[in-house]
Amino acid sequence: MIGRLNHVAIAVPNLDAAAALYRDTLGAEVGPPQDELDHGVTVIFITLPNTKIELLYPLGDNSPIASFLEKNPAGGIHHICYEVEDILVARDKLKADGARVLGTGEPKIGAHGKPVLFLHPKDFTGTLVELEQV
Repeated sequence: MIGRLNHVAIAVPNLDAAAALYRDTLGAEVGPPQDELDHGVTVIFITLPNTKIELLYPLGDNSPIASFLEKNPAGGIHHICYEVEDILVARDKLKADGARVLGTGEPKIGAHGKPVLFLHPKDFTGTLVELEQV
């Protein structure tokens, strides 16, 4: 069901410093910041030859990233994102198999302009999983 690893998302306490670290120290291609109002985050994508890194920073007080950073002030890996061919088929199979889909269970449009869903970390070895339709 899952396809390529689309990205690994890292919550960061300072978006500019994290972007500079990837750009200046690691020599990676760093994109511009994007505000994702529906998800309460500002993101920057780092493009690697085989995948992407998504830097996440809270956008507003109710951002889920703000609470993550309260527990992890230095930041850390927040979630991993896998591609799926059909997000509704994937959702229905996962739910039938007992996995919990977060939120309403209906896909939202993610930072790449494609439908996404999140799966409960307790169902996936402690890892928050995002699915993105290709």
